[in-house]
Amino acid sequence: MNRAVIDIGTNTLLLLIVDGNQRRVVDLCRFGRLGKGLDASGNLSAESVAKSLEICREYRRVMDEHGVDAPRVVATQAMREAKNAASFVGPAEEILRAKLEIIAGQREAELAFLSVAKAGISELDGKAYVVVDVGGGSTEFITTDGARVVSAVSIPIGAVRLTERHLKGDPPSAAELAALEADIDDRLPELPLNVPIIGTAGTATTLAAVSLALSTYDPDKVTGFRLAPADVEALYHRLAAATVAERKAMTGMEAQRADVIAGGAAIYARIMRRTAAPVFIACDRGIRWGLVYEG
Repeated sequence: MNRAVIDIGTNTLLLLIVDGNQRRVVDLCRFGRLGKGLDASGNLSAESVAKSLEICREYRRVMDEHGVDAPRVVATQAMREAKNAASFVGPAEEILRAKLEIIAGQREAELAFLSVAKAGISELDGKAYVVVDVGGGSTEFITTDGARVVSAVSIPIGAVRLTERHLKGDPPSAAELAALEADIDDRLPELPLNVPIIGTAGTATTLAAVSLALSTYDPDKVTGFRLAPADVEALYHRLAAATVAERKAMTGMEAQRADVIAGGAAIYARIMRRTAAPVFIACDRGIRWGLVYEG
């Protein structure tokens, strides 16, 4: 029996359908950009709501084609924050024929950790590491000692939010990038030193896909892909120095992520620097997979 999970984020709406053995049947990503303008206004824009509801209609059709009745639907930072969240939630529930659960940052962090713990990255077994899930509006930081979760925290910084707040130029100016980096540095939580950083969600997988120059995205090649600290820093500076058009032309880049990828990459670069992490490891999993693994 197929099951479906929908993850409604600040930047994307994700649909995952798995079979009875938790094997991927459908894994779709669409860009609703629900968080567009949210940092400044506190509200979802009518344009973003309309676009995201159309994605919900597409996902309902796909689920019908695969025999899925009621999906599990969760929403994260944009819905936690928007004063007019109801303008999306009610219509989305009607379209999807399912209850939409707005999950807390702590819950989001726990699901991100579970998705990595079950992803089969064998070198992490029994080792301390930090899972970092950079989203559009928030970033989750989950520290494990290899046996248990030591801490899990959600901070309201993300690729869309930081781009709108700081990166006005195309490409951004040195002053804009300095302000971006200072903002990130001020908000990062205390993290352990000298342990691997495991990056999940779209920013992390895009960094891997661009590094691998994947003309066709391959989740199996992305999961477990390693970058040295200097390579993360260099990739961030490469993205920050490029125009949006130049980023779109990079092999491995999702065109709809090109305008905000530098802001997301900056978070990983600053974390690697702050913690003296020995390696960045990408994982093509996220909270949608955490929900699947919960059963």
